[in-house]
Amino acid sequence: MNNTQIRLFVLIAESRSFTKAGLELNMTQPAVSRAISALEAELDVKLLLRDRRSGLMLTDIGKRILVICRGILSGLDKIDQEIAAEKGLEKGLIRIGAFPVAAAYFVPKIISAITAKYPGIEIRLYEGSVAEVKDWLASRFIDAGLMIPPVEDFASLPLFREKLYAVLPGDHELRHKQIICVKDLEAQPMLLCRSGYEPPVVDLFHRAGSRLNVKYEVNSYITALNMIKEGLAVGVMSQLSLLSLPPNVVVRELAPDAYRDIHIAVHSLEETSIAVQLFIDTALQLFSGNDAPPPSPAVASLTNDTDKE
Repeated sequence: MNNTQIRLFVLIAESRSFTKAGLELNMTQPAVSRAISALEAELDVKLLLRDRRSGLMLTDIGKRILVICRGILSGLDKIDQEIAAEKGLEKGLIRIGAFPVAAAYFVPKIISAITAKYPGIEIRLYEGSVAEVKDWLASRFIDAGLMIPPVEDFASLPLFREKLYAVLPGDHELRHKQIICVKDLEAQPMLLCRSGYEPPVVDLFHRAGSRLNVKYEVNSYITALNMIKEGLAVGVMSQLSLLSLPPNVVVRELAPDAYRDIHIAVHSLEETSIAVQLFIDTALQLFSGNDAPPPSPAVASLTNDTDKE
């Protein structure tokens, strides 16, 4: 296996296209096909399958080899970064995964700070659910991920802590309370964000000795806010997801207090590349130690002011 074959296989696996992978490496489609056939012949296994309905797919052994190949390419990139750093020219590619709220709040500021200081470093952002980000990191599709604990399968550093709030329709019977006890929500139809977002909410109800009455499950905080606006349920949501509220939504403090932690996770802190370490250092400098962002005017006014009928 040579460097070109490895990169080509990874590109095909990720793009599900011989043509796109060839364009990336300036290779014609026949050359791509020959290179992959030669690789499969050398390894004596089938890596890729063509299916009329599903298109290009990886075999089981292909999926396992893909993870190893990504690790090999990461190692080769680290060599390039070490050589560049020795010459005083920091460069490299960082692939970051983040769930939407974290991607919107943290990543633009981090990219701006890094590119201003290290223009040779390229950052690619992949947005997905918390569960998807964990899968991407496990398969080495990304180098680092912004995640919600638990992250026991990876090395992680705490980046940020944000407060959780009760979120109600504007005409809800509990809207007059400035602080809502979790017990008050026990009989309410609840809306819960899944795909890795739910652990802090489940833990809150467990600590309060209350039952979580889930009526709806969604994956998007925007969907959650709009369903609450329509009076379909109430929710417990994090402060970052409440920075832009739709009309007819009320936000209230919770008792007991509850928070959601956001971590930066990698496979190994000791084995991260120079570029990824710069990303981690920059993120921690910008955000570590902040328990919560300044509340938006909308959240502050809804939380602290009484409702006007």
